[in-house]
Amino acid sequence: MSEVYGVRRGRLRDRCAATGSAGALVSRPANVRYLAGAAPPGAVLLLGPDEDVLLCPRAPTGDGTDGRLDEQLRLTVLSASAGDPAVAAAELARTSGTESLAIEEHDLTVARHRAVGSVAPRLRLADLGLAVEQQRLVKDEEEIACLRIAAEIADQALGELLESILVGRTERHLALELERRLIDHGADGPAFPTSVATGLNSGRGGHRPSDRRVEEGDFLSVCVGANYRGYRSEIGRTFVIGTTPADWQIALYDLVFAAQRAGREALAPGAAYRDVDHAARQILDAAGHGEGLSPMTGHGVGLEIDEDPQLTPAAMGKLDACVPVTVEPGVHLPGRGGVRIDDTLVVRQEADGGPELLTITTKELLAL
Repeated sequence: MSEVYGVRRGRLRDRCAATGSAGALVSRPANVRYLAGAAPPGAVLLLGPDEDVLLCPRAPTGDGTDGRLDEQLRLTVLSASAGDPAVAAAELARTSGTESLAIEEHDLTVARHRAVGSVAPRLRLADLGLAVEQQRLVKDEEEIACLRIAAEIADQALGELLESILVGRTERHLALELERRLIDHGADGPAFPTSVATGLNSGRGGHRPSDRRVEEGDFLSVCVGANYRGYRSEIGRTFVIGTTPADWQIALYDLVFAAQRAGREALAPGAAYRDVDHAARQILDAAGHGEGLSPMTGHGVGLEIDEDPQLTPAAMGKLDACVPVTVEPGVHLPGRGGVRIDDTLVVRQEADGGPELLTITTKELLAL
């Protein structure tokens, strides 16, 4: 794996050189981990013409939370009095004779940017922009393997929860149980705060679990994901509790399922981001639900749960093969509840079988 990290850093170094920067200071945690293999809290990565250095307040632990550091990197653990690792990295770049340094201006606060500039006033600073995020967009097969395991873990946790007694338990209790089950099955933690929504809350995107108890006849919407070696999955399903679904519940579920299927089927190399969004959105819009829809149909996943590409009506760009995304349309009816169906998939060529579905828990409307 060290070779992979070295290749990634080499690609970034070449890009910096092409724009006139001799080195780069990477501070966004997901970008540091992508290039270094590990990202302890506060760590920054300095890419120089001759040597790359990870500077951090404490040494990596080697566990799944921090990741495993590329052995080819030099590690500098700073003392408590050393201050901001980004400032220390700029000072190191200056003393090593670097004349220009690309930095992630979108990650640094104004105060940190000023501090970096003040410690090395003769060091020319340029904006690295989203160069690393663009590199991260297309995943290699090892990254996809981690995503696949993260999806399997989330599927297992959700499947076990559905086999338990649900009536009378609170949203908060169910969310905590799901997150415990993720850990039990090998996750480093949840990929994001788990959402469990019942009754009137169901179908709301990003709902924070409350003390509302599950009741007979409720819709139950769950959105959960696992973090495995830094890579994050997402799955969302909606069920009916304890009884035969009402006609309105069946109709709404079938509508959202049709929209989700259309979004999944639109995933292909070369497909415009906005066209994938439109494929799902037009079905819900035509049924009269356009007003309250989420601003996006899906998004990329990887070392962060919400990364590029963004599948929105105004998004610019086209999908590549080996880009993992979610497709997650939903409808919430105020005063009644709603439906959300989320999957994590990897864009694949048609010759390779089309989009690869990573989250495989049934999408049948189950009465639990």
